[in-house]
Amino acid sequence: MKLSVLIPCRNEEAAVEKTVDAVVRRLDAAGIACEILAVNDGSSDGTEGVLQSLRARLPMFRYVNNPPPHGFGFAVRKGLEHVQGDAVAIVMADGSDDPEDLVRYARKLEEGYDCVFGSRFIPGGAVTGYPWHKLALNRMGNHLIQRLFGFAYNDTTNAFKCYRRTVIEGTSPLTSRGFELTVELPLKAILKGYSYAVIPVSWVSRKEGISKLNIHEMGSRYCEVIWSLFFKKSSR
Repeated sequence: MKLSVLIPCRNEEAAVEKTVDAVVRRLDAAGIACEILAVNDGSSDGTEGVLQSLRARLPMFRYVNNPPPHGFGFAVRKGLEHVQGDAVAIVMADGSDDPEDLVRYARKLEEGYDCVFGSRFIPGGAVTGYPWHKLALNRMGNHLIQRLFGFAYNDTTNAFKCYRRTVIEGTSPLTSRGFELTVELPLKAILKGYSYAVIPVSWVSRKEGISKLNIHEMGSRYCEVIWSLFFKKSSR
């Protein structure tokens, strides 16, 4: 199985090289065949220059530019059009996701699951440096999703997940523009009956750059996706 690691990037000049190098080292050590695909989402800093340098020295690395309109959802959707692996993991460019968890994702897929979802909020999971107000909103939002959809998984909003290619194809078309895609994709996969495993994962706050998540802007979009999928579920 070949694993595609999809990394959306917007103004991640300071962080993306370290993230890519860490992922490549860990997957190579574990003997996991991979490609790393970065999506440059309209960066205005030196991100593309860093991506060009990575492409020149790493044979498994390539990148594509996402034309306007920009946004996390658009960037991930663009990347999903170009990945070549049998499965794809979405990894944040800021280094917040642990490459060791990528190995564990791949091993779970080898057991036959269609998807592997990480949770930072089950035994073995860890969160470091999460601002308290974002953490409170995160827990409230995930609790709402659990109640509405009737499952135990408690970290749906976490972008760091892994899907077989068949799941990506089966959940298309995706419509999210921004970070609400982190909810749309796993909920569609669950509602369509794809199998999934949940494992504990670790998350650390970025050390370089600025977070792209705007809570006030994204709140309505999250709600729109959640309620739309809930009503589709209820109408079956």
